[in-house]
Order: sequence, then structure tokens, then C-alpha cells
Amino acid sequence: MKHFIFLFILLVSCSKAESQQADRLGIPESRVSEIKKFIKDKDYNQDLAIFINFKIPSGKYRYFVYNLKNNKIVQKAIVAHGSGSVISGSNALKFSNIEGSYQSSLGKYAVGESYVGQFGKAYRLKGLDPTNDNAMQRAIVLHSFSSVPDTESEKPASLSLGCPMLSINAFKETAKYIDNSEKPIILYTFY
Repeated sequence: MKHFIFLFILLVSCSKAESQQADRLGIPESRVSEIKKFIKDKDYNQDLAIFINFKIPSGKYRYFVYNLKNNKIVQKAIVAHGSGSVISGSNALKFSNIEGSYQSSLGKYAVGESYVGQFGKAYRLKGLDPTNDNAMQRAIVLHSFSSVPDTESEKPASLSLGCPMLSINAFKETAKYIDNSEKPIILYTFY
């Protein structure tokens, strides 16, 4: 019986440590819990979610594909934000859901079907919150762009017109997760 109790305590502490590790790497535990509650019993992928933490500078990894079952980050990348989100002379960002603002929008999105457009393959994003429900009409999509770097630096990433924009390599890796998912994956942007 002592072995079972020890094993249980070990499993609980490992699970907690993994969750805290995600917190240290840029995804607050509260955001993971929020998404787990949101997707529960809904027709979304229950195993994976994508998080973008806009509090992290754009030259650093702030885009995370996250395994919700194992509480592990399976991909991290640099992601661009909208040029309109930049506040001159500040590291802070601003966000909008208004067409023509060129700002990124916060909230939950359902990653939709892919199509081939101006930047090659891209995924439509359906905004699920009042803060991003104009995403379709604003043509906010997940796509790649050649000037977004693969590795971290102190320099900010290039800017988009409001879309989350990945490097070509990061986008290809993400596309494998999205294309292999039978149900829509949730992408959650927060600040």
C-alpha cells in the first residue's frame, strides 16, 4: 500500500511540475485551465490548443502548440503581431477588433480550413469572443511570412496587418498538427 501512495504522490507532483514548467515558459496555468474548461464537451480538439502570449516580446518564443493531455509544449515559435498594435515609444501593445485597425485581436479562435492565398497556405480563423468576432470579415488568418525568424533574438519580429504570422518552418510544423486534427483546434491569444 505504501508503494501505491508513493506512486500517487509522485504522479501528482510530476503533473504539477509539468504544469508549472508551462507557466515558466510563457503559458500561465490559468490560461491552460480556461481552455480545458472551454473545450470540454464541445466539438473541438480535446488534445491540442495553440496559445499566443502577447506579453512576451515579439522577437522571443511566444507562440505555443500545447498538448492538453500531457501538459507539454510540443512546438514553440516566434509570431508577429499587427502593425497597428504597436504603441510608439512603448513596449506595450494595443488590440482591436475593428477592420482597418491593423491590430491583433485577443481571444479564442477556432482554426478553420486552409486555403492558398497571397502568402501561400493559410488557415482561416473564426473569432469566438466579442474581442475577435470580426476576424473573418477582417481576413485575419494564420499564415507564414519569410521575414519572420525561426530563432529568438532581441530584435522584434516583422509586423503583420493583424494576422498571427509565423516563419515558414514554424508554419509547416504547425500545419502538420492542424491538418492531422479531425476537429478544429482552438487558438487563444492573450495579453
